[in-house]
Amino acid sequence: MTSATVDRSEFRHVLLSGTIVGAATAVAVILFLLVSRLLPAGLGTSVLLMIIVLAGGVGAAFLPGFFAASRTTQGVASAAAMGLWGTIVFMAIDIILLRPLRAYPWTWDAVGGGSTWWYLPIWWMLGTLLAWMGAIVTAGRAARGGDPSIRALAIPAIGGGLGVGLGLGLGGLLFMPVAAGAGFAGTLVIFALIVLARRG
Repeated sequence: MTSATVDRSEFRHVLLSGTIVGAATAVAVILFLLVSRLLPAGLGTSVLLMIIVLAGGVGAAFLPGFFAASRTTQGVASAAAMGLWGTIVFMAIDIILLRPLRAYPWTWDAVGGGSTWWYLPIWWMLGTLLAWMGAIVTAGRAARGGDPSIRALAIPAIGGGLGVGLGLGLGGLLFMPVAAGAGFAGTLVIFALIVLARRG
């Protein structure tokens, strides 16, 4: 791979790629809402929702690093910017489409004391963090001569998400999709810290 095809940070490319990430996130959220409303509560539905959460996590975490071809600090920063822009694109879709359709249960806004805006700063930070960590893992894998494809990079994080999701979900300690998302993010952060420790 030539220097022209790695660490892409052109402004237009960052915005276009971030828009794709935001749209993919919106698709995952809409699928989650449809499944949760149309299917009866139960183990099968929880597993399906968990799979949707993990698929959305893979997109949010590894698509930016893929689009940026992250190999150095510049590419990692570009991927983080794509992740942030993706959250803003999703926010627009949320406000224009999902909110008017009353897509979320009333308890979602109740968490923020009735506010419809409470989750946005958290969403911006989470989307940027996942893209940042994913890009670090991408760059670290490429530096070691490994396979930097999304499929190869996502396997450990998906494994962590499945393990935590099934463990806590079947144990009745946490809603399975929520546990899977936490397990995915936690595993991703651990692998990113390992990459940074090796480089340090």
